[in-house]
Amino acid sequence: MADAVSWSLRNLPRQTGRTALVTGANSGVGLEATRGLAALGARVIMACRSLDRAHAAADDVRRSLPGADLDVRELDLADLGSVAAFAETVDQPVDLLINNAGVMALPTRRETADGFEMQFGTNVLGHFALTARLLDRVLAVPGARVVWLSSIAHRNGVLNFDDLQSERAYDPWQAYQQSKLADLVLSIEMQRRLRAQNQPAISVAAHPGLASTNLSTDMMEGRPLLSALAAPVMGLVAMAPWRGALPTLVAAAGYDPQPGGYIGPDGFQEMRGDPAPAAISPQAVDTEAGRRLWEACETLTGMSMLSS
Repeated sequence: MADAVSWSLRNLPRQTGRTALVTGANSGVGLEATRGLAALGARVIMACRSLDRAHAAADDVRRSLPGADLDVRELDLADLGSVAAFAETVDQPVDLLINNAGVMALPTRRETADGFEMQFGTNVLGHFALTARLLDRVLAVPGARVVWLSSIAHRNGVLNFDDLQSERAYDPWQAYQQSKLADLVLSIEMQRRLRAQNQPAISVAAHPGLASTNLSTDMMEGRPLLSALAAPVMGLVAMAPWRGALPTLVAAAGYDPQPGGYIGPDGFQEMRGDPAPAAISPQAVDTEAGRRLWEACETLTGMSMLSS
């Protein structure tokens, strides 16, 4: 059966000697991206909240790829202290930084360790802070790439600069859509700033389409009946996780990525299919929105990045 490993080996260049860092590498798209990059010869740092699950995932990869070069480390993106501590352990250049981990449509509003709304705090601020702390290690490698995971849900997202933390009103899907729009906006804004400073790295975004991953369990939290009804439907329409990982692999290791570009499945409504350039909503390329979001992230995380 085809999988991320065989697809990657057929379609992507070898990554021998390169270091990839994948957040949320223990399951779903992150795990399959890890498997594909390891098959291409990359050393993969698996940055995960649960070390137990991460080690189990690493063992799974090694069973299919004996000799895979994997390095499991603890990272909780919902805690900026954890992000800082993790970054201190990364003492080598990072060729590929893949901002993959995330939470989706939590039924009730929750907060991170730093008091941010959980989806915005994890999906956006945690990855912004991580990228800022690792930027010198990324820029140490000519041609390094930063990959931001967005979603087809970004199309319906709105950046509510008056209430980024959903304190006035919380809707699970609106908060998720905003966070995924923000990830795409940050990817494009980062590329603007890299270009303006003549830096050799590139920023690119990807989305998995509709893939069957454990993200869907977030929105089913406390809803056993809905979960039971939705599972068969997801099984019929969603792609396998390895197929959802292909846009990420192309963004990270493809031959000729478009700086500031966006990659997703090429099928109906970008829900399924093979990796190809994806549609970017007009709000995602708005330069003023990019500037405002970037500055908001710097203020909230206390981390300056690519700012003159």
